[in-house]
Order: sequence, then structure tokens, then C-alpha cells
Amino acid sequence: MKVLILFIAWCILFALSWPLAVLALILAPIVWLVSLPLRLVAIIVHAVFALIRALLFLPARLFGGRKKCECHAG
Repeated sequence: MKVLILFIAWCILFALSWPLAVLALILAPIVWLVSLPLRLVAIIVHAVFALIRALLFLPARLFGGRKKCECHAG
């Protein structure tokens, strides 16, 4: 569905200004290639934060963490 909407938007842009539509068609893969390293950095930062969180919560997990209170059993 996204591809169809993108194609229709590109056709409208082509009808309004064909040089801009051709430029967008040429620059889209270049922008995608430039953004790849940024995505990799974001994935690495997310993984590092997940590791730090796991290390910080490890003692709580080893000692049982939150034990369910049976006083509110319904």
C-alpha cells in the first residue's frame, strides 16, 4: 500500500514538475545509502543501552525481583 501511495505521489509530482520528479527519483537511492551508517549507529546504541539495562537489573533478577503479593489475590 505504501508503494502505491508513493507511486501516485510521484506521478502527481511528475505532472506538476517533471525535473523535480526526476531529481527525486535519482536522489532517493543516494539518500538511502547515506542514511545506512546512521541506522547502524542507532542499532548499536540501542544494543548498548539494552546491555547496560540488563546488567543493572541482573541482581534483581537473580534475587527474584518482584514477588507477587498474595494478599490481593482475587
